Amino acid sequence: MTAKKPKIRRHYGQSRSIPTSSRIKVMQVVLFAVAGILIARLAFLQIVQHSIYEALASGQRELYKELFPERGDVLVVDKDGEEVAIATNRYLSLVWAEPRRVDDPVRTAQVLGEILGYNKVASGSSSNAREVVAAGEDGSYLTDGTYEQEGAEEEPSKNDVLLGKLSKINDPYEPIEHKVTDEVAEEIRRANLPGIHLLQERFRYYPEGSMTSHVTGFVSGDDDGGFSGKYGIEGYLDETLAGHRGYLFSELDAKGRWISVGSRNREPAQDGADVLLTIDRTVQFVACETLKDAVEEYEADKGSVVILDPKTGAVRAMCGFPDYDPNIFNEVEDISVYNNQITFEAYEPGSVFKPLVMAAGIDSGAVTPQTSYYDTGEEKIEEYTIRNSDLKAYEWQTMTQVLEKSLNTGMIFAMREMGMEQMASYVHGFGFGNQTKIRLNSEVRGDIQNVDKGYEIFSATSSYGQGITTTPLQMAMAYTALANEGSVMIPHVVKEIRYDDGTVEVVAPEVLKQVLSPRSAQLVSAMLISVIENGHAGEAGVEGYYIAGKTGTAQVAKENGSGYQKDNTIATFVGYGPARDPSFVILVRIDHPRTTQWAAGTAAPTFGKIAEFLLQYDNIAPER
Repeated sequence: MTAKKPKIRRHYGQSRSIPTSSRIKVMQVVLFAVAGILIARLAFLQIVQHSIYEALASGQRELYKELFPERGDVLVVDKDGEEVAIATNRYLSLVWAEPRRVDDPVRTAQVLGEILGYNKVASGSSSNAREVVAAGEDGSYLTDGTYEQEGAEEEPSKNDVLLGKLSKINDPYEPIEHKVTDEVAEEIRRANLPGIHLLQERFRYYPEGSMTSHVTGFVSGDDDGGFSGKYGIEGYLDETLAGHRGYLFSELDAKGRWISVGSRNREPAQDGADVLLTIDRTVQFVACETLKDAVEEYEADKGSVVILDPKTGAVRAMCGFPDYDPNIFNEVEDISVYNNQITFEAYEPGSVFKPLVMAAGIDSGAVTPQTSYYDTGEEKIEEYTIRNSDLKAYEWQTMTQVLEKSLNTGMIFAMREMGMEQMASYVHGFGFGNQTKIRLNSEVRGDIQNVDKGYEIFSATSSYGQGITTTPLQMAMAYTALANEGSVMIPHVVKEIRYDDGTVEVVAPEVLKQVLSPRSAQLVSAMLISVIENGHAGEAGVEGYYIAGKTGTAQVAKENGSGYQKDNTIATFVGYGPARDPSFVILVRIDHPRTTQWAAGTAAPTFGKIAEFLLQYDNIAPER
């Protein structure tokens, strides 16, 4: 019997052979995944980040440079006819450091600090605020408006800050000081300090400082990193003064050189226009200094003055006090000082409004200078009682005496004689309630709604200048009608605009309206001469001349609620001369004078001083 062979079992563990088709599928999945990633990456680079890489490529083969224009000058004329810039561009130096190239920070800080005057600020000073940068053009550097404030912990000195900047070993750039004068920059060059550099910077410069600040305004930085004009002429004519930017575009070779046969485009920058103002530099100086002295003498809160040529409406001078220096505009404590009081601050004018209402009554034929009424000292309208400012009754008075004594009751009589609608028509005709369109930023309209309401009480208070508001410029403009044979002239401060291409825009005088007949204007002028000759405005007169004008002592409305503030007035005087052929209209406004509340003792003498100067300045011979 044959034995059976045992079965042999082969054991291969866990491994089994993978079919070829499965391996191919795995490889395909991997390849598709890699391809998908590459495609997605290429799409991201070529679509999402296309502009970035295009810019990088352009940076290697193209040049683009923005060209900046020169801002135009603002000019005024001096007495001899010479044009003087009151806003211009100036180039001074930026001092900056490259600390990684400074070999001896301690010595460099000592030498540079000495040149820049940092040692002039004593670290142990006990003052509450110490200006760390001196201002001037006498070899010192100009202020950058920064201050050190002393508190519980003393701040590091300028020298310490400088040393700290210079000690940053790997730092490639640290700004040290802006607006360094040429004299100081030359000292720095001679010192030959390693790692200390100078760079020319352009900035806006105002040679007259605060004297013309409310006319010029200033140029300051914007949120987008650019610069633009604010307030005054700089703000109103910003685009005209700024000009237009240009550009330079060219293709470059691998070494960064222009390709002569490559694409090249150039749009030159267009410089800003120069603007010549009607302001007379000498008149501006005298008027502003006289105003400043008056505000201080009468212990007033503030004041303003404007002088117009009644025949053309040209502004010969315009200023307010307090003022500010536009070179260091950022140092003001109260930004309201930027506002031009002549155009921005409307107020209840008081009795200076009376001659205009009286002129309306005369021109409409309702009254004459000799028309009389019986003054009882008060007028009752509904539940209201209106009295004369001095609380007196004068019995029979003419319209001329109404202006001489500034009688509220007499103005109500004149208003009633002509009618409320007639008075309102003339008030609008004088230009009240509308902007004058002068080329200065921040002009307000004033509020004369009360003359249009048709209620006697509102028209009554409006007739003597309360319950309505006007700006000083509107008031001075209205008085040009009295001084210019009945024609209201539109005030203008721009005389010429001189564009970069050589064209010149000349601003011609413009009549707003012939609101009065020449005869009516002459009659009111004679009445206003009598106000100074026989009334209580004698201090506004000038010996040897006939001057026409009127005082106004106005109450100040409460900011919250009805009624008026106690012991707070605004004193105004408006007048012109010589009365027969006026060469100027002057308005002086003094806010809250404390030595006396009346315009006769504050605004009137201030007017008289300016008028006396102008008559001599204009070479006008005495009339009597």
